[in-house]
Amino acid sequence: MSPTQTSSPPAITLTIAGSEATGGAGAQADLRTFQELGVYGIVALTCIVSFDPENEWQHRFVPVEQQVIADQLEAIQSCYPLRTVKLGMLGTPATIDTVAAALKSQEWDNVVLDPVLICKGQEPGAALDTDQALKANILPLATFVTPNHFEAESLSGITIENIEDLKEAARIIHRESGAVVLAKGGVRIEGPDAVDVYFDGETLEVLSAPKVGDVAVSGAGCTLAAAIAAELAKGAAPLDAARTAKTFVTEGIRDRVASNAPFDAVWQGGAHA
Repeated sequence: MSPTQTSSPPAITLTIAGSEATGGAGAQADLRTFQELGVYGIVALTCIVSFDPENEWQHRFVPVEQQVIADQLEAIQSCYPLRTVKLGMLGTPATIDTVAAALKSQEWDNVVLDPVLICKGQEPGAALDTDQALKANILPLATFVTPNHFEAESLSGITIENIEDLKEAARIIHRESGAVVLAKGGVRIEGPDAVDVYFDGETLEVLSAPKVGDVAVSGAGCTLAAAIAAELAKGAAPLDAARTAKTFVTEGIRDRVASNAPFDAVWQGGAHA
């Protein structure tokens, strides 16, 4: 293409998330997903998470200072005409307040929430405070929410043991939040397929794909939500975005990356490869 030729600009897509030092999840996974799906990715970091190889690979969690988070978002929101944001790990009630204020400062077409309710690097009391703040201050702002099995149980208040339970959880979460829901059963629902339930208030659809192993893979949830955000940013309908994201994540799990850590990570280039 010559310098005088132009193509349509990519959709700008923001992720507000933590950095996960091994690169398997968090902002790193989000940005790889955005790149693979053809959107221009921007990140505002909320925290830094690293695993401790000397302590059974437990999380080490360090929040970014609130002014630094606010400064990042001020620069990003001033720079780009943003309409789509994906929310990952926020980590503290203070960060939730900072992010909520930034979200409320403009209108959004798509606010995709991966509702990370537990940070394993925090004390239980702090984690509970964060969970409650997320439900009170961020969930009402979401247009699309992607809870995993544990998060769907927490948000719906029911026990999920089978696909019918997962459907009911999706209905409850939609009713309480108003958001489109993709409730993820993943490997935790018995059967040969990894099943997720989509519900938007009218359409209920079960998305399924053969399980690739029986152990959760690092970055799968981040990647799914980021892929949904990318597809929405490009103009896809919510159900189509969910379907594309499901396929994208399945391929990424199939082509997972192994390391010295006791877990594998999704490879976002799997579908392309």
